[in-house]
Parts: sequence; structure tokens; C-alpha cells
Amino acid sequence: MVISAHRIASHGATEMVTRQTMDHFTAGTSPMQILALTTPGANFASDDAFGLDTVANTLYIRGFNQSQLGVSMDGIPMGTQGFHNWNGLGVDQMAIQENIAGMTLTQGAGAVEMLSAQTLGGAITFTTDDPQDKAGGRVSQTFGSFDLFRTFARADSGILNATGTKFYASYARTAQDLWKGFGDQQEHQANFKLVQPVGEHGKITAIFDYSNFDQYNFMSLTKNMWRLLGRNTTYLKPDYEKAKQYAYYAQNGGIPPGLPAGITNDEVGDFAYDGTQEQRNYLSAVRGDFDLASNITSHTLAYGHISNGVYQGTNPFLISPGSGVLMADQAGHPDVRRLGMTQSFDIKLRHHTIQTGLWYENDRFNYPMRLYEDGQDAAHNSKSDYYAYQATTWYADSFNTNTFQFYIQDVWHLTKGMTLTGGFKSLTQTTHGGTSFDQTSALADSWGTYYSHPASGSLTASNAFLPHFNWDWHFGNHHELYWDIAENMRAYDFGAQSGSGNPWGGLGSSANPAQSVFDASKKTLKPERTWNYVIGYRFNSEFFSGSADFYHTDYINRLAAITSGPTNNVYAAFLNVGHETMNGADVLGTIRPFKGLEITNSFSWNNATYEDSALPYNGTTISIKGKHQVYYPKFMYKANLTYTWRRASFNFNTTYTSRRAMTYTNDEYIPSYWTSNINASYDFGKILFARGMKLSVGVTNLFNSDYIGGVYGAASVSGDDNANLFVAAPREFFGTIAAQF
Repeated sequence: MVISAHRIASHGATEMVTRQTMDHFTAGTSPMQILALTTPGANFASDDAFGLDTVANTLYIRGFNQSQLGVSMDGIPMGTQGFHNWNGLGVDQMAIQENIAGMTLTQGAGAVEMLSAQTLGGAITFTTDDPQDKAGGRVSQTFGSFDLFRTFARADSGILNATGTKFYASYARTAQDLWKGFGDQQEHQANFKLVQPVGEHGKITAIFDYSNFDQYNFMSLTKNMWRLLGRNTTYLKPDYEKAKQYAYYAQNGGIPPGLPAGITNDEVGDFAYDGTQEQRNYLSAVRGDFDLASNITSHTLAYGHISNGVYQGTNPFLISPGSGVLMADQAGHPDVRRLGMTQSFDIKLRHHTIQTGLWYENDRFNYPMRLYEDGQDAAHNSKSDYYAYQATTWYADSFNTNTFQFYIQDVWHLTKGMTLTGGFKSLTQTTHGGTSFDQTSALADSWGTYYSHPASGSLTASNAFLPHFNWDWHFGNHHELYWDIAENMRAYDFGAQSGSGNPWGGLGSSANPAQSVFDASKKTLKPERTWNYVIGYRFNSEFFSGSADFYHTDYINRLAAITSGPTNNVYAAFLNVGHETMNGADVLGTIRPFKGLEITNSFSWNNATYEDSALPYNGTTISIKGKHQVYYPKFMYKANLTYTWRRASFNFNTTYTSRRAMTYTNDEYIPSYWTSNINASYDFGKILFARGMKLSVGVTNLFNSDYIGGVYGAASVSGDDNANLFVAAPREFFGTIAAQF
């Protein structure tokens, strides 16, 4: 796995990863994982080798996680990239990996042209390739550990007529057994893209993408569970009797026989029989790109996105009334409808390039939470029979969000090799909604339902002037110097009331209703903002490439879920936890001592600390001033080696990630770890009717390190009482044979 010399295309605070670099990785590997392994300051972790599990996936770019980055594909806004993505679509569902032509990462202050209501400190853009001019096709087949089977096929029409019409259709299927416990991961994807030139000065592009991601989940753990029970600890399925036994102890206290000393009753309640997720997505868009004049180009885009699925888990704190079993199948049924349009113009005026545009989107989200009975002898089926008429609805949440963004910037070419960019964006987002239905009280006796945090109301995040400035100077053939400054604002998240980390979720207590907490918070809440500053230097030559940059961020109005209130009436709240200050640096160097050999080393340092000295918590206040940001490592080191000889290539990658704070008070840490990977390939060239044939083999987690990878959920203020850690996958082997026709 490699950081290639193609990085010379990078400029300013933007890094670029080409298709050629992506091809060094096992087919189907998440682009987010590739981005992290090839870019300093980026950290990605998961619980599966491909990085496809949206629950466990954790991406950070210079201290900002995937929900704080702007993301787009072919100009389509894609919202946040984590689990429960109600305002967009994750990259592993938006396009088949082989159809992505490249990706860019703006590591600095962001970019005003990024259409996003979440951006606080960076932007990722994905570009899919166009259909080929010549008719042909590609196929590949991957095999691997734990019965992995991945198939990819694509057919290109070539140019069909005198007007230049061309399209491609492609399909990919991934199937693999979980590396621990019961179940598997399965994904089906289909991509279609059509390009229709319109004369010599324009074209229309249409896309349709489909994905169905269906998997049994890995169970999240506390650090104590990982250390005492080991990396293979997961859901109890298929041992149904043990699941019922654990549920009894979870509800009545005590520890089941067979568990070691040190496991707590709270941790017994973290066990469950199983958990699954199914995500179905339909994305379509039509884009028009036209030269209106010799110096004016117009880009118009309309898109629609439908997303639905089932997020299921056995809840050991409920009761199935018909069977009397002390657990029940609880399933959320998300339904998302996004409609949006964008319009932008590029205007060239001698030494200036004016870029301006706007974006509007309406997002409707519904989330009924339904209960299904588990039987005395068997649980409800984990993958079927999730219909409303078969269920009892516990509660339902509904939201409607309208987003509007305008931007304008001027790229001023001051002199040869030097540009100064200045501009701003205006962003407004209003969300109406919350709990639309709740029958917790009516189900308390029969199902054992507990307080469900119903709250509703509207919130608006708005800022008319969010500036961005960038200066970039290329000099002396090999040198580049740049700086970047911007202010960003992040609109409010929304989500199911059972969640946390948003103004509507997980609020209050049975003694202090969620609605009253929401109403009180609404009077004081302000959206999160950042000021980001970057200064950097880059050198590129035939034998050596290097870069170094320093960044500083002032984080204003940081929001978090906190236990608040007086000691005799504590409750969950969503509050401003004060400011945060972040300083960091990235250094990278690549040497090419002779043709075919490339060695890259990079080092990243980040010191992100909170500034609040009187944080309300558990009926009192505590100080987190000077404590390091949760979940992000302070140090990272990456080494990459690639050697190419004729048609053969070999790649080795190793990464060190320092310990990560688990709590706001930094009294618990996720341990540091090393992980390494190797890949090798050989291109056989033309064989029979195939224009090209290539064989690739790879090993992930080469030394079989046992470490915590992804993290999902809000951090605790202190203590190891949140089961939100996912153990990374063990060593796995892969082989791929690919052909072009």
C-alpha cells in the first residue's frame, strides 16, 4: 500500500489520491480507509478489513470526525459519513469503488464551494469516471479469509452515435462471514452513468446508483470487556438460552455463571442476542455543464435520494408479552427523502476567476421504532418479517429540514505561480420536528418500556458571512508555499430520540421531561463554529518530495451530550461544553533512490484541548480545561514502501496510532497500536481475448495485532462505562484476478 509520486498534483492545503494509488489496495477497500493510509493527519479505523461497517467506521481528519467534514460526489452533497446518515450517503454506498476516478481532501480551512451544512474543518470530494469512448468491459473476482467472495463487472457502451452518446453499467457483490460470532456481511451495488454531449460546448450527465448493504453487526465493548473477555467477544447468537439467561441477570441484577471476576452487571446488560442493519439507497441525478460564453461556464445539477432500511437489535431490557421472555426485538425503520438542486458559474476575467453558486435541499426523515416479540424457543427472525402490521410501534420521530447555501469567491492570479483566493459563503438550515408519536406509558406493563425521551420543536442555524482566504505560491520549479484561513459553521444534527449527540436526542429523565429540557436548551444553544488557520510548504522533484505544514483551530460553541442538573434531579442534556483549541503539524517525505522504488514516511502531531473549567455534570461542575479531545490520537506515524519492476509491484504499509482519550476528563484511554499491510500484483498483459489480465494478493493486519479500531457513540465524561469500542479485524488474506476486454 503506497503513497505514490502522483501526489505532485496536490496543491495548497489540498491532497489528491489518484485511481492509480487506489489500485494498490485490495479491490473493494473503502476509499476512506485508502485516504487515511495515504494522507498524513487522517485516521480511519473499523472492525472489518474492508472498512465497510458503517457502525464502527471512525474517520478523523486533523481532529474533525466524519460528521464534521464536507463530502460530495460529482458535485452531489453527501452529508455526514457516519452511521445513521440522515442527511446524505456514505461513500461505500454512493458508488462502487472501482468507478471512483479519484478523490481530493481539503485538509485546511475548508472550501466555500463545498456544499455542506456540516463542514467545520475540511472537505472530501469524490469523482466518478466517465464512460469509455471505446466499447469494452472489466471484471474482477476477489477471494479471501472468512469465505470472502467479491465480484465486480462493468460494461461500457463506447460512443454510440454521431452526437457522442455513451454510458456504462456496473454491478458489484460483496459477501463475507463475520470474523467472529454468527452472521455475515453482504452488499449489492449497481451504478449507471450516461454522458450526452450537446454540441461542442456542453454535455448532460445522468446517473443512477443503487446499494443494498445487509449485515450482522459486531457487538461494541467496554475496554474492561475487551481485556477480560478477549477480542472474540460479541453477540450471543446462536445460543438463545444463554441470551435469555443474560437478559434475566441484566434486569434483575447479578452476574451470570461463567463470566470472570471484574465484569459488572452494567456490562452484562451490554450483551444481547444479536444486532443487524440493512440499508437500501437509490440515488439519481441529472447534471448539465455548458459554456454560455467563451469565459462563462454554467453547472446545473438536480438530484434525488431515497434511503430506507431496518436497524435491528435484541433489547435485553424489554419483555415480549406473549411469550414472557425477558427481551424483545427492537427495530428502527429509517426513511429518508432528499431532493436538491445546485447552480454554479465560473467566470474568467483576465487575471481573475470568479466562482459563485447556490444550493437548496429539502430533507424529510421518518423513524418509527417498532417492537417484535421473541418467542420462548426462538428469537424473531433477524432479517425478515419487519412489517408494521406485525409490530407494536413504541414511538416515531419525524423531521423536515430545509438548507440553503450561497457562495462567491475570486481566484486572483497575482503573478506567474501565485494566486490569492478570497470569498465567503452564506448558510441557513432550519429543522422542524421531533417525536410525532409515543406510547411508552401504554406499553410499560406489557412490554416493559422505559423513558423514551420524546421532544419536538424547531431550530435554525444561520450565518450570512463565513469567509475563506487562501494564498498559494509556486516558485523555483520545485517549491510551493501556502496559507489558508476560514470560518465555518455546522448546523444542528437531528436524529431518533433514543440517540444522543443532537439537540432532540436522549434528553431529560422520567422526572424531568425531555420536552422541558429541549425548550430550555433552545433559548441558549448556538451552532458550532471554527476558525481554521493553515500554513505549509511543499517540495517536489524527481528524487524527493516533501511537505510540512502547521495548523491552528479555534473551536467555538462545542456541543455535547452531558448529564446535567442538581444532585437531586440529574438528567441528560445537550449543552455547550465551551471552546476548544487545536494545534497540529504534519510532515511527509518521499524518496525515490532508483527507478521503481519509492519510500514514504510521515509524522502527524495534534494537540486538541478543551477550555471549559466549569462544565455542568452530575449535579455539580467539573473542569476539563487542558484535557485532550476524545477519540483522536495525539501522534501518528506512517511508513509506505512500494517497488515496481516491469509488470510486478510490491507494497508495504505500516501505521502507528498513539493512545486515544475515551473520556472528557482523560481518565481512560484507548491503547495505542501498530498495524501493517502488504500487497503484491502482477500484470500478465494481453491473454487470449482479454486486453489485460492482472493478479493481486494482499494481507491486512499482517502481524495480527489485537487493538481497538472504530468507536461509535458519545464519549463519557469519566470512567469506562460506555460500550462503544469495536475490536479491529485480525489478519486476513485476499486474492484478486481482474481482466479488461
